[in-house]
Amino acid sequence: MTLGTPLSKAAVKVMLLGSGELGKEVIIELQRLGVETIAVDRYANAPAQQVAHRSHVIDMTDAGALRRLVEHERPDFLVPEIEALATDELVRIEADKLCTVIPTARAAHITMNRERIRVLAAQELKLPTSAYAFASSLEELKAAVARIGFPCFVKPVMSSSGKGQSRLKSPDDVVVAWDKALSAGRVREARVIVEGEIVFDFEITQLTVRSVDGTHFCEPIGHVQKDGDYIESWQPQAMSEAAKTKSRDMAAKVTGALGGLGIFGVELFIKGDEVWFSEVSPRPHDTGLVTLVSQFQSEFALHARAILGLPVNTQMSSPGASAVIYGGVDAKAMTFAGVDDALKVPGTDLRLFGKPESFAKRRMGVALSRGDNTDQARGRAKLAASTVKPKPVF
Repeated sequence: MTLGTPLSKAAVKVMLLGSGELGKEVIIELQRLGVETIAVDRYANAPAQQVAHRSHVIDMTDAGALRRLVEHERPDFLVPEIEALATDELVRIEADKLCTVIPTARAAHITMNRERIRVLAAQELKLPTSAYAFASSLEELKAAVARIGFPCFVKPVMSSSGKGQSRLKSPDDVVVAWDKALSAGRVREARVIVEGEIVFDFEITQLTVRSVDGTHFCEPIGHVQKDGDYIESWQPQAMSEAAKTKSRDMAAKVTGALGGLGIFGVELFIKGDEVWFSEVSPRPHDTGLVTLVSQFQSEFALHARAILGLPVNTQMSSPGASAVIYGGVDAKAMTFAGVDDALKVPGTDLRLFGKPESFAKRRMGVALSRGDNTDQARGRAKLAASTVKPKPVF
């Protein structure tokens, strides 16, 4: 790969679709390599837009608006960072050779819909998964839940970060779950997936990098979720060699089927030596924020390098952990007290994302800590996160 100079005729241009905190770190890594960056989101002043060379605000589910912007900017690479996209248009953009879609337009199209990725994983690749069914009406949902049994989960086929997800314990929960899924889906589509509950020991993210010289694996990342949202993560997650081998085999199969270059966050359930496929994201994963302190090249650096066809290194530098800092309130502007005390915690760093608006359960920052082991790192990260006190400004 020959790299150029930003804002010149020689520039290599990368456009991000979605400009949250993960995209911000990707853009920083791209800029370190002299890449010209363009950040796109549905609202102004999103985190990645604050550091990109240029930014645009559009409805990314609007196929016409998306194509017009690509034709205007003519990026070399188009990098999705969120699910709320006109993925059918990405396929057409790639077919028309307007730019290279990362990892591929097909991969984005499949993974941003829970139905398509589950069919690929379970039916085509024969990977073990939870029991599942799909429903497009309340009546179909009731029938699907009856087949799957309780407890089970209901999720919109188009959503992320736990939005619209419910855990059902009895038939009384079905109507509420249906309404919640419809109200929170990324696309207003009356389609949900029902998943049977797997009793597992822990869940991991197996970060998998597809680069020009092959497929590479990061050490497994353990994490804790609440209502589908990650609240802390750590690396490495201790697990048996048999389970680690199965995890990497599954990750290689699903990412190989999707193709392209870049990092994938493959989510898996682990119980002893057994492994079940859950989901895959064709981009940096929120639980992978820990790699900012635990690896020589973070997931963001790995993504940037893989996209550009450069060498990658998944080696760890230290056991590490992350802990989320929530906004706690709905507010148009925020301050953060306690930053100095948080940074006094040994081996600790912070990322305050710079989101222009806070919600009670919006992720506004993260504490990142190293340690002699993951237990020490987790304790430090949670302590630092609890020390930061978001306060609204009215």
